Amino acid sequence: MTETGTRRPEEFDAPPLRRLRYFHGQMLSARDFQREQEYYREKLKLRMRCLLGYGVVCGLFVEPVGHGHDGHDDHGGHDGHDGHDGHDGHGGHDDHGGPRVDEAAEAAEAQASSDRLGPDDTETERGRPEAKVRLTPGLAVDCDGNEVVVRGGCVIDLWKALPRDERDADTVWVGIQYAERAVEATRAVYNDGCADTSDCEYGWTEECYTVRVTGCEPPADERCDTCCSPCGHKTLWLARIDCADRHEPVRRDRIHMNVRRPFGRHVPTVITGVNWIHGHTYTIDEARELLGTQDEHGGLRVRFSGDVRADSLKPGVVELQVIEGGSGRNASSWYMGGKFTEPDDDSCEFTQEFKYRQTTRETLQDGDRLMITVRTAFLLDRCCRPVDGTHVGGRVPLIPRHHRDADTTDAAGSGAAGPTDPAGRTETAGGSDVDTTAGHRGCDVPPSGVGPWTSGTGAGGDVFESWFFVKER
Repeated sequence: MTETGTRRPEEFDAPPLRRLRYFHGQMLSARDFQREQEYYREKLKLRMRCLLGYGVVCGLFVEPVGHGHDGHDDHGGHDGHDGHDGHDGHGGHDDHGGPRVDEAAEAAEAQASSDRLGPDDTETERGRPEAKVRLTPGLAVDCDGNEVVVRGGCVIDLWKALPRDERDADTVWVGIQYAERAVEATRAVYNDGCADTSDCEYGWTEECYTVRVTGCEPPADERCDTCCSPCGHKTLWLARIDCADRHEPVRRDRIHMNVRRPFGRHVPTVITGVNWIHGHTYTIDEARELLGTQDEHGGLRVRFSGDVRADSLKPGVVELQVIEGGSGRNASSWYMGGKFTEPDDDSCEFTQEFKYRQTTRETLQDGDRLMITVRTAFLLDRCCRPVDGTHVGGRVPLIPRHHRDADTTDAAGSGAAGPTDPAGRTETAGGSDVDTTAGHRGCDVPPSGVGPWTSGTGAGGDVFESWFFVKER
């Protein structure tokens, strides 16, 4: 059986916390003041990651850059390479407005980027479009508790940023990582007789960032407790880009930013799709097929963002209530019988989707409304936390058709397309649903700015509620 829940660490992942103890006549060196800085920095990082968590706080969107872009954004960022596998995300000047002290290093970096075009590359290839994206300003916190601040954004050449052994990858991931560099060279007043100190030293440390691009899928952080366990994911991944071509501009619909981790102690499991349209009006035959009244392949499907314990799918978790047509005292309601038909393997410990099928022969009539309730507070994920199921705005998207067609068969065999989403959601190349009508105008994406919509408010648990109407034809 797979181990779940919070593991007890053998040792708490934190350095010894020792602060300077002053006394009269004490002699202090640079190392003492550095250790005092480290003490307060470690305290702040410990508080950040254990009490608040880590992830993207705001901004840091990855956007396409059109052909003809000069490689510089509107905020003074640049596309310099850091000598490894990412871009150095600094501006071209220091905080005082003058040139940076490491201009020689910067020139070497630029030359290294130019040298990436080998002798076999022609001048025509040098002038062709390049796959570039723009990283917007924003703030993130890495899993060590370091704050990663992107002030002006930068433009990233994906091919130059990729390691040489990964440039044949069709899919790439873009992320950022906390970095530091020494700035502002200063002459020492006198040399330390007990240490190897040069005449000129850098007087300040600038906290910056480095952009990372890889063609290998990054591992997911599956820790249930990110406070006590050691951190093995220093890079915050911001986007996945599909069908990346060196000589083709990146299309917006190929950038998927739902791979990013939102800021918090843990990422809640949410509902990412259902196979019915919330608030839609179905015909009686369509509703019968959807519920699986007479077709064992039918049934209501609910998809999750992560693993959910199969043993938490118990009777009573899903409830179907029919409110009969009519008004006032003439209307009545009754509960429709049903059961879970997927997952149907008792040995399956986790699942990311379930199907709930009607088991009675009652048929919906003209004017009825079917209320669908999923008590997500009783559904536990891999870390034994409840699924965050609040159906915010009724905007959980329709499961993409190619997924539905792979799971079910068309009982009618007519090949006709199913009902369209009245909210105007259409499937894009990335498999997400986009709202395009006036009925949902103004909230195309969640408040985070990264779509598509899912259930959840961040509090966890609650109840997922949805409904659809029935008409005769």
